[in-house]
Amino acid sequence: MNLPDQPPTFRQPTASERPWWWRLENSAGVEVEVGGEYAGQRFASQADAESWVGEIWSDLSAEGVDAVTLFEHERQVYGPMSLHA
Repeated sequence: MNLPDQPPTFRQPTASERPWWWRLENSAGVEVEVGGEYAGQRFASQADAESWVGEIWSDLSAEGVDAVTLFEHERQVYGPMSLHA
């Protein structure tokens, strides 16, 4: 079985390939910068974005995020949505 050759370098997906993203906000509605694996996440679909935030919302809350707002490119889809009960 022959596998196709792998590209010589891995390229990050462009914003047009992953247009969905969350703005992470504090309780005053000011954008919060988080580090590590949570920073700068972008998604290919709304469902992927919603699944991601649904899985890690408590981790985001521990990083000081109080609410999230979903965007597709620069269009606000909904939010802010609180991460608190």
